[in-house]
Amino acid sequence: MRIVLVGPPGAGKGTQAALLAEQLSIPHISTGNLFRANISEGTELGRQVESILREGGLVPDELTIAMAAERMAEPDARAGFLLDGFPRNIGQAKALDASLAEADQKLDAVLDLEVPEDEVVKRIAGRRMCRADSAHVFHVEYNPPRREGVCDLCGGELYQRDDDRAETVRKRLAVYHEETEPIIDYYREQGLVSTISALAPVPEVTRRALAALPGLG
Repeated sequence: MRIVLVGPPGAGKGTQAALLAEQLSIPHISTGNLFRANISEGTELGRQVESILREGGLVPDELTIAMAAERMAEPDARAGFLLDGFPRNIGQAKALDASLAEADQKLDAVLDLEVPEDEVVKRIAGRRMCRADSAHVFHVEYNPPRREGVCDLCGGELYQRDDDRAETVRKRLAVYHEETEPIIDYYREQGLVSTISALAPVPEVTRRALAALPGLG
């Protein structure tokens, strides 16, 4: 099964992508992970991406598409894959369709995780990271530390990343609405989109997503 997972920042795409890929026994393909893997392995594409990122630029569509196509062609993705963070715009969506068509393949489903904008801001702006260990993450409302500003696990200082500030989150949402959201209508015209409310506990959102997939609902 070939699936695209889409949704705004803070919708829980990364969490759901990992759970769904495990349930369906298909690889979870994330563009962020692809960039990091190619850079660490020193591939030609990785060297190009590293140079661009080092200078503070944005990775152009052609490089992102090339990395994704290369990953989708690997043996473990022959039976399917779950794309997370790709495609990000109409151009990438059309390139993905063309790449799959060349391999006589097509997408089976597009899962659209829906979360109200105010909830997205609350989810992200409420996060607090531990300076001593970035894996220690808290939330002022959903998972507050026992002592304000102090990590329960190691005693490190908790802080709010600049990217998590409310004004920055709203800017990220504006970019999502302008660049990425249009792919939902693009895929809806192909009859591929299932919109899923992500306002629920993680296991329930996973259940809803699985139920929306063709042949599994």
